[in-house]
Amino acid sequence: MVRTLISILVHLLANAIALIVAAAVLDDMTLSTSGFFLAVLIFTVIEVVTQPLIIKNSMRNASALSGSSALIASFVALVLTTWISDSLQITGFVTWLLATVIVWAAAMLAAFILPTVVFKRWLQDNRARS
Repeated sequence: MVRTLISILVHLLANAIALIVAAAVLDDMTLSTSGFFLAVLIFTVIEVVTQPLIIKNSMRNASALSGSSALIASFVALVLTTWISDSLQITGFVTWLLATVIVWAAAMLAAFILPTVVFKRWLQDNRARS
């Protein structure tokens, strides 16, 4: 149960960092501060739901796509988040492509670094108490 909660928290934090990085780097991508948490929540839920579906579908129909499932899931999550929420806006074809790659790469990097840096000490403290 604790690992599941930590995994959810890591996903949320990694996606928050990724969206902030992409919005900071790209001029045609805006992320409003008022709806930031809602945009991160929507993006994360959509990404977590769509990625297994993309993997399953690609294994059945186009196995070459299975390796890029996280990239495709990031794009789908960006599209749906901008459609559902007013707090994330992306304009221009090149910006859509760059936003997808930046969000995917930054989230992957953050998801790799966060557990080892942030949660490692917290987990060690909790294990020492047990």
